[in-house]
Amino acid sequence: MAADGDLVLVNHDVNSPYWTLPGARTGGTPPAMSGLLALVGGGEFMPGNEDCDGALLAAAPDGPRLLLPTAAARQQPERAVETARRWFRGLGAEIEELPVLRRRDAVDPGLAARAAGAGLVYICGGDPGLLLDVLLGSPLWDALRTAWAGGASLAGSSAGAMALARTMLVRASWPDRSRRRPRPALGLAPVDAVLPHFDGFGASWVGSALEGTDGDPLLLGIDERTA
Repeated sequence: MAADGDLVLVNHDVNSPYWTLPGARTGGTPPAMSGLLALVGGGEFMPGNEDCDGALLAAAPDGPRLLLPTAAARQQPERAVETARRWFRGLGAEIEELPVLRRRDAVDPGLAARAAGAGLVYICGGDPGLLLDVLLGSPLWDALRTAWAGGASLAGSSAGAMALARTMLVRASWPDRSRRRPRPALGLAPVDAVLPHFDGFGASWVGSALEGTDGDPLLLGIDERTA
């Protein structure tokens, strides 16, 4: 889509399970990164994610392995936590909950300090708008960014991956799920927007994403259980 924007698709057909962002938007030089950053297309904590999650664990420095269930706060977050614990135990690791479910949690100094010392943080999927409402501009997000800059592994799946881009594609109107509009996001990943579940509904977002984003946007489409 060179005329109106660029779409990069990450799927199971690539030669490597790992995808490296080209430097096209940064004058040929990829942005500096400290820790490993994984953008997952959804379907986390399921078979098919072993390579990605194993790489996150292998690259993680000392410090707690934390799950951030914020996006699942309205969808039984305790289930997301337990699923993550079972999954990572199967990989030989323990992961702990970082209990940030609402904005007041994201401004808690104790939780921010815990996040800053993490060796790995995984942001699970769920409600992308809620996730951004809680994290954007918060001490908790500052702490997560500090941990990653210090070498911690950081992963976001589905809503978590969407939040890490420059903008997040939120629903433009109800009940149409395919029409999306950009909203400023956390901006850690050097892409304009992430389209998760691209092997499912994510592909239907491309048209409105291009229409709603100024200039020549770089969109990243990621299939489920792919990073």
